[in-house]
Amino acid sequence: QPGDLIEIDHRFHQHWALYLGDGYVVNLTPVGKALQTDEMQGASRVPVFTRKVKKQRLKEVVRNHKWRVNNKYDRSHTPRPVKEIIRSAEGYIGKEMTYRVFGSNCEHFVTKLRYGEGVSEQVS
Repeated sequence: QPGDLIEIDHRFHQHWALYLGDGYVVNLTPVGKALQTDEMQGASRVPVFTRKVKKQRLKEVVRNHKWRVNNKYDRSHTPRPVKEIIRSAEGYIGKEMTYRVFGSNCEHFVTKLRYGEGVSEQVS
C-alpha cells in the first residue's frame, strides 16, 4: 500500500525504500563521497557520503534481491496520514542528502517519511 516501508535484503545490509503506489518507490541512491572536517575531532577528516532521492520502479530497485513490506515500527510509532507521507516523499525527489551509516541512512530516511521521525535498528 502507498506509504509502506519496503525492506530489501542485500548481502551485508538492508536497503529501505518507501512505496508510493503504482509500482514506484522513493529511495536513496549513491552519488559520491567527500571528506569533511569533523569539528569534534579537530583537523581529522571523516568520509561523508551523498545520496540522491529518486523515484524508481520497485522492480528496478529490488532487482533479484528478496524484499518485503516491513512496517515493523508501527507497534511503537504512529504512521502519519498516507497523503502526508506521499507529499513529503515527493518533495524530496531529486534532492541530494548527506548519508551517514550510523546517523542518517536509508532506513532513517523512509521512517522519517512514514512516522515523522527517523528510526533505524540497523544502527542500534
